[in-house]
Amino acid sequence: MPAQAQIVAETGVVVPSYVSVADLILAAPVVLDARIRSSARIKGPEAANAAPGHARFYIEADVLALIRAAAPMPARVGYVVDVPLDARGRVPKLNKQRVLLFVRPVAGQPAMVQLPRLDAQRTWTPELDALVRRIVREVVDPAAPPAVAGLGNAFHVPGTLPGEGETQIFVQTATGAPISLSILRRPGEQRRWAVALGEIVDDAAAPPPRDTLLWYRLACGLPRALPASSLAEQDPATAAIAREDYAFVLAQLGSCNR
Repeated sequence: MPAQAQIVAETGVVVPSYVSVADLILAAPVVLDARIRSSARIKGPEAANAAPGHARFYIEADVLALIRAAAPMPARVGYVVDVPLDARGRVPKLNKQRVLLFVRPVAGQPAMVQLPRLDAQRTWTPELDALVRRIVREVVDPAAPPAVAGLGNAFHVPGTLPGEGETQIFVQTATGAPISLSILRRPGEQRRWAVALGEIVDDAAAPPPRDTLLWYRLACGLPRALPASSLAEQDPATAAIAREDYAFVLAQLGSCNR
Protein backbone atom coordinates (compact mmCIF):
# COMPACT_ATOMS: atom_id res chain seq x y z
CA MET A 1 0.00 0.00 0.00
CA PRO A 2 1.47 3.38 -0.90
CA ALA A 3 2.63 5.31 2.13
CA GLN A 4 1.86 8.78 0.86
CA ALA A 5 -1.43 8.22 -0.90
CA GLN A 6 -4.84 6.92 -0.02
CA ILE A 7 -6.33 4.13 -2.07
CA VAL A 8 -9.93 3.24 -2.81
CA ALA A 9 -11.13 -0.17 -1.72
CA GLU A 10 -13.46 -2.30 -3.80
CA THR A 11 -16.33 -0.89 -1.74
CA GLY A 12 -15.49 2.63 -2.93
CA VAL A 13 -14.41 3.68 0.57
CA VAL A 14 -11.08 5.50 0.78
CA VAL A 15 -8.47 3.52 2.72
CA PRO A 16 -6.11 5.81 4.64
CA SER A 17 -2.34 5.62 4.24
CA TYR A 18 -0.05 3.74 6.62
CA VAL A 19 0.90 7.05 8.26
CA SER A 20 -2.72 8.05 8.88
CA VAL A 21 -3.62 4.69 10.41
CA ALA A 22 -0.46 4.57 12.55
CA ASP A 23 -1.29 8.05 13.86
CA LEU A 24 -4.75 6.83 14.86
CA ILE A 25 -3.47 3.67 16.57
CA LEU A 26 -0.74 5.45 18.52
CA ALA A 27 -3.26 8.03 19.76
CA ALA A 28 -5.73 5.38 20.95
CA PRO A 29 -5.02 2.60 23.46
CA VAL A 30 -8.19 0.76 22.38
CA VAL A 31 -9.09 -0.32 18.84
CA LEU A 32 -12.48 -1.94 18.25
CA ASP A 33 -14.27 -3.59 15.35
CA ALA A 34 -17.91 -2.68 16.03
CA ARG A 35 -21.36 -2.39 14.51
CA ILE A 36 -23.53 0.65 15.24
CA ARG A 37 -26.67 -0.45 17.05
CA SER A 38 -28.33 2.93 17.55
CA SER A 39 -27.62 6.58 16.88
CA ALA A 40 -29.22 9.71 18.25
CA ARG A 41 -28.43 13.15 16.92
CA ILE A 42 -27.35 15.68 19.52
CA LYS A 43 -28.58 19.22 18.94
CA GLY A 44 -28.61 22.51 20.79
CA PRO A 45 -25.87 23.69 23.15
CA GLU A 46 -24.33 20.21 23.45
CA ALA A 47 -23.55 20.29 19.72
CA ALA A 48 -22.53 23.95 19.52
CA ASN A 49 -18.84 23.12 19.05
CA ALA A 50 -19.36 20.34 16.51
CA ALA A 51 -16.88 20.41 13.65
CA PRO A 52 -18.04 22.49 10.65
CA GLY A 53 -19.97 20.41 8.14
CA HIS A 54 -20.57 17.71 10.74
CA ALA A 55 -23.48 16.54 12.86
CA ARG A 56 -22.98 15.28 16.43
CA PHE A 57 -24.36 11.90 17.45
CA TYR A 58 -24.51 9.72 20.52
CA ILE A 59 -23.75 6.18 19.33
CA GLU A 60 -24.20 2.78 20.90
CA ALA A 61 -22.25 0.04 19.13
CA ASP A 62 -21.87 -3.70 19.58
CA VAL A 63 -18.27 -4.81 19.82
CA LEU A 64 -17.54 -7.47 17.21
CA ALA A 65 -13.83 -7.84 17.92
CA LEU A 66 -11.25 -6.40 20.26
CA ILE A 67 -8.25 -5.52 18.12
CA ARG A 68 -6.29 -3.72 20.81
CA ALA A 69 -6.97 -3.18 24.51
CA ALA A 70 -5.11 -3.46 27.79
CA ALA A 71 -8.20 -4.78 29.61
CA PRO A 72 -11.51 -6.50 28.76
CA MET A 73 -14.19 -4.33 27.17
CA PRO A 74 -18.00 -4.57 27.48
CA ALA A 75 -19.99 -6.10 24.63
CA ARG A 76 -21.56 -2.72 23.89
CA VAL A 77 -20.01 0.74 24.10
CA GLY A 78 -21.35 4.27 23.86
CA TYR A 79 -19.59 7.33 22.53
CA VAL A 80 -20.09 10.76 20.98
CA VAL A 81 -18.92 11.39 17.43
CA ASP A 82 -19.08 14.20 14.89
CA VAL A 83 -20.05 12.68 11.53
CA PRO A 84 -19.57 14.52 8.23
CA LEU A 85 -22.74 15.49 6.37
CA ASP A 86 -23.11 14.44 2.74
CA ALA A 87 -22.78 16.78 -0.24
CA ARG A 88 -26.38 17.94 0.21
CA GLY A 89 -25.96 18.59 3.91
CA ARG A 90 -27.96 15.53 4.92
CA VAL A 91 -27.33 13.35 7.95
CA PRO A 92 -25.82 9.96 6.99
CA LYS A 93 -27.43 6.66 7.90
CA LEU A 94 -25.42 5.17 10.73
CA ASN A 95 -27.44 2.28 12.13
CA LYS A 96 -26.03 -1.17 11.32
CA GLN A 97 -22.87 0.39 9.86
CA ARG A 98 -19.70 -1.55 10.64
CA VAL A 99 -16.91 0.68 11.90
CA LEU A 100 -13.41 0.63 13.29
CA LEU A 101 -13.08 2.71 16.45
CA PHE A 102 -9.80 4.18 17.74
CA VAL A 103 -10.74 5.21 21.27
CA ARG A 104 -9.81 5.76 24.89
CA PRO A 105 -11.66 4.40 27.94
CA VAL A 106 -13.64 6.90 30.02
CA ALA A 107 -12.64 6.79 33.69
CA GLY A 108 -15.42 5.52 35.93
CA GLN A 109 -17.69 4.67 32.97
CA PRO A 110 -16.66 1.24 31.66
CA ALA A 111 -19.33 1.20 28.93
CA MET A 112 -18.25 4.59 27.52
CA VAL A 113 -15.33 5.37 25.23
CA GLN A 114 -13.94 8.60 23.82
CA LEU A 115 -12.69 9.35 20.34
CA PRO A 116 -9.41 11.31 20.64
CA ARG A 117 -9.64 12.63 17.07
CA LEU A 118 -12.32 13.68 14.63
CA ASP A 119 -11.46 10.83 12.27
CA ALA A 120 -11.25 8.12 14.96
CA GLN A 121 -14.40 6.39 13.65
CA ARG A 122 -13.70 4.82 10.27
CA THR A 123 -15.95 2.79 7.99
CA TRP A 124 -14.88 -0.87 8.10
CA THR A 125 -13.40 -2.41 4.98
CA PRO A 126 -11.37 -5.63 4.67
CA GLU A 127 -8.38 -3.60 3.46
CA LEU A 128 -8.47 -1.17 6.37
CA ASP A 129 -9.07 -3.98 8.87
CA ALA A 130 -6.00 -5.83 7.58
CA LEU A 131 -3.83 -2.71 7.73
CA VAL A 132 -5.01 -1.85 11.25
CA ARG A 133 -4.28 -5.34 12.54
CA ARG A 134 -0.84 -5.34 10.95
CA ILE A 135 0.11 -2.02 12.53
CA VAL A 136 -1.30 -3.04 15.92
CA ARG A 137 0.89 -6.15 15.85
CA GLU A 138 3.90 -3.95 15.16
CA VAL A 139 3.01 -1.48 17.92
CA VAL A 140 2.46 -4.09 20.67
CA ASP A 141 5.55 -6.13 19.75
CA PRO A 142 8.00 -5.96 22.70
CA ALA A 143 10.74 -5.20 20.18
CA ALA A 144 8.81 -2.32 18.58
CA PRO A 145 10.99 0.69 17.73
CA PRO A 146 10.39 3.63 20.08
CA ALA A 147 9.36 7.15 19.11
CA VAL A 148 12.12 9.52 18.01
CA ALA A 149 12.86 12.25 20.56
CA GLY A 150 15.69 14.03 18.79
CA LEU A 151 19.23 13.61 17.49
CA GLY A 152 22.41 13.01 19.43
CA ASN A 153 25.97 13.15 18.20
CA ALA A 154 26.77 12.84 14.51
CA PHE A 155 30.19 12.43 12.95
CA HIS A 156 31.83 11.65 9.63
CA VAL A 157 35.06 9.67 9.39
CA PRO A 158 36.88 9.99 6.03
CA GLY A 159 38.32 6.83 4.50
CA THR A 160 41.74 6.26 3.00
CA LEU A 161 40.60 6.93 -0.57
CA PRO A 162 39.21 10.24 -1.90
CA GLY A 163 35.42 10.27 -1.55
CA GLU A 164 35.43 7.36 0.89
CA GLY A 165 34.00 7.62 4.38
CA GLU A 166 31.27 6.79 6.84
CA THR A 167 28.81 8.98 8.70
CA GLN A 168 27.16 7.81 11.89
CA ILE A 169 24.21 9.60 13.49
CA PHE A 170 22.78 8.67 16.88
CA VAL A 171 19.03 9.03 17.31
CA GLN A 172 17.56 9.89 20.70
CA THR A 173 14.37 7.98 21.57
CA ALA A 174 11.49 8.32 24.00
CA THR A 175 12.56 5.16 25.87
CA GLY A 176 16.31 5.70 25.70
CA ALA A 177 16.73 2.62 23.49
CA PRO A 178 19.54 3.15 20.97
CA ILE A 179 18.91 3.80 17.30
CA SER A 180 21.68 4.82 14.94
CA LEU A 181 21.96 5.70 11.26
CA SER A 182 25.03 4.88 9.22
CA ILE A 183 25.79 6.20 5.74
CA LEU A 184 28.61 4.63 3.75
CA ARG A 185 30.43 6.32 0.87
CA ARG A 186 32.61 4.37 -1.58
CA PRO A 187 34.32 5.83 -4.66
CA GLY A 188 32.34 5.12 -7.81
CA GLU A 189 29.38 3.70 -5.86
CA GLN A 190 26.05 5.09 -4.73
CA ARG A 191 25.77 5.98 -1.10
CA ARG A 192 24.29 3.27 1.10
CA TRP A 193 22.62 3.75 4.43
CA ALA A 194 21.26 1.56 7.21
CA VAL A 195 19.53 1.82 10.56
CA ALA A 196 20.49 -0.21 13.63
CA LEU A 197 18.40 -0.83 16.74
CA GLY A 198 21.21 -1.46 19.14
CA GLU A 199 24.62 -0.31 20.28
CA ILE A 200 26.46 -1.99 17.42
CA VAL A 201 25.90 -1.52 13.67
CA ASP A 202 26.47 -4.91 12.00
CA ASP A 203 26.61 -6.00 8.38
CA ALA A 204 22.95 -7.08 8.50
CA ALA A 205 21.72 -3.53 9.11
CA ALA A 206 19.64 -2.10 6.27
CA PRO A 207 17.16 0.69 5.54
CA PRO A 208 13.70 -0.01 6.98
CA PRO A 209 11.07 -1.27 4.52
CA ARG A 210 8.50 1.37 3.65
CA ASP A 211 5.18 1.22 5.50
CA THR A 212 6.61 -0.38 8.61
CA LEU A 213 6.67 1.01 12.12
CA LEU A 214 10.42 1.66 12.02
CA TRP A 215 10.03 3.53 8.71
CA TYR A 216 7.16 5.53 10.25
CA ARG A 217 9.16 6.39 13.37
CA LEU A 218 12.02 7.75 11.27
CA ALA A 219 10.11 9.38 8.40
CA CYS A 220 7.66 11.09 10.76
CA GLY A 221 9.93 11.67 13.76
CA LEU A 222 13.35 12.75 12.54
CA PRO A 223 14.11 16.48 12.50
CA ARG A 224 14.41 18.05 9.05
CA ALA A 225 18.07 18.97 9.60
CA LEU A 226 20.96 18.03 11.85
CA PRO A 227 21.12 20.44 14.79
CA ALA A 228 24.37 22.28 15.41
CA SER A 229 24.69 20.52 18.78
CA SER A 230 25.02 17.15 17.01
CA LEU A 231 28.08 18.40 15.10
CA ALA A 232 29.83 20.32 17.87
CA GLU A 233 32.90 18.05 17.73
CA GLN A 234 33.22 18.06 13.93
CA ASP A 235 35.35 20.36 11.80
CA PRO A 236 33.53 22.32 9.08
CA ALA A 237 34.46 19.91 6.27
CA THR A 238 33.28 16.71 7.98
CA ALA A 239 30.24 18.49 9.43
CA ALA A 240 29.17 19.50 5.91
CA ILE A 241 29.45 15.88 4.73
CA ALA A 242 27.43 14.68 7.73
CA ARG A 243 24.69 17.17 6.87
CA GLU A 244 24.66 15.95 3.27
CA ASP A 245 24.41 12.34 4.40
CA TYR A 246 21.58 13.12 6.81
CA ALA A 247 19.69 14.89 4.01
CA PHE A 248 20.27 11.80 1.87
CA VAL A 249 18.65 9.60 4.53
CA LEU A 250 15.62 11.88 4.75
CA ALA A 251 15.23 11.82 0.98
CA GLN A 252 15.47 8.03 0.93
CA LEU A 253 12.81 7.73 3.65
CA GLY A 254 10.41 10.07 1.87
CA SER A 255 8.12 12.62 3.47
CA CYS A 256 5.65 11.85 6.24
CA ASN A 257 2.56 13.19 4.48
CA ARG A 258 -0.33 13.47 6.87
